[in-house]
Amino acid sequence: MKIIHIANFYGPKSGGIKTTLHNLSAEYEKIGHEFIYVVPGKKFSREKMSHGACITLPSWVIPFSGGYRVIRSNRQVKTILQSLKPDRIEVSDRFTLSCLGRWASNRNIPAIVFSHETLKGLVKNYFGISLKNFVGWHNSRLASKFDYVVTTTDFAAAEFDEIGTSNVVKIPLGVDLDTFSPRHRNEELRTKMIKGGDVLLVHCGRLSPEKKPERSLQTLRELLGRGINARLVYIGSGPLHKKLYDSSRDIPVTFWGYVANKNLLAQMIASADISLAPGPIETFCLAALESLASGTPVVASNTSAVGEFLTQDNGDFVGLTAANNGAAFADAVEIILDELREDATLSERCRIQAEEFPWSRTILKLDSIHSVTAA
Repeated sequence: MKIIHIANFYGPKSGGIKTTLHNLSAEYEKIGHEFIYVVPGKKFSREKMSHGACITLPSWVIPFSGGYRVIRSNRQVKTILQSLKPDRIEVSDRFTLSCLGRWASNRNIPAIVFSHETLKGLVKNYFGISLKNFVGWHNSRLASKFDYVVTTTDFAAAEFDEIGTSNVVKIPLGVDLDTFSPRHRNEELRTKMIKGGDVLLVHCGRLSPEKKPERSLQTLRELLGRGINARLVYIGSGPLHKKLYDSSRDIPVTFWGYVANKNLLAQMIASADISLAPGPIETFCLAALESLASGTPVVASNTSAVGEFLTQDNGDFVGLTAANNGAAFADAVEIILDELREDATLSERCRIQAEEFPWSRTILKLDSIHSVTAA
């Protein structure tokens, strides 16, 4: 089966969408499918890389996004699809690429769309109001264009469930369990990162407004005020970098920037005490799952989806959620620090929880809905 995946909001330093595409490519290939992903780039190109076949199309850079791009012409996308003759189409962009659902339907090509974000959350985050009718209309319209809407968590599915959408399926994303592992903890690197502190916090993700990276700074200030000798390391880049840097000159913070080397990234996360995931509208958060796979517990926003995978089936926690303020996050950090001191199994429990989310399971579930559409 030839599967073509078209995605936007992709760039040299993009995190989640790039990780997702690369792993989908590798896993689909393992079960015998041909997988090609089409993404925005500076110009047209086609190449076969270690993680699969990639086509880039001319695109626009989104202002103030830190380098994210969107494909300039949907007509070019359709031309490419016509020439590739796909058996199935996957789309990762509910906004500018939704027209591909109708295009595929008119040609009897089954198509699915991934809802990687919550429209309800985005509207409230940027406009401060709910716009419930608009959100419902958009989501209903989106679902009508595709055979299935794929959501990764109950949180992501909720806004579709509210309007009675019948073609929503929940398929969690996965984590690279070989790359991210507690065995990659590096004491020499930890010493370099912590710079004389006692507690090492990492924030791994884009420094963009919707992810509220300033919450991690607020958390650090709270902890310092409580006498905890902590240091925060930001791993990632984005449009808020300068603002965050300028506001943190008086506290122990390191801005490491975007880390392209996965092995180094894995060592950094595994060497930390706690990973902070403050994004209030995250529908999955691969960085949080990579932290768990590395044996590092997570503190996340209680309005995001991350809490869905921070508790094991037996009730033991591998991280905590907190209200969206620095004091609440600091409280959660202190609880986890106490747990780390008292229970040597916490790191192991984090890893065991992450092992419930291999990419192979994601692909088997995706393959099952592709098989249904073939029936």
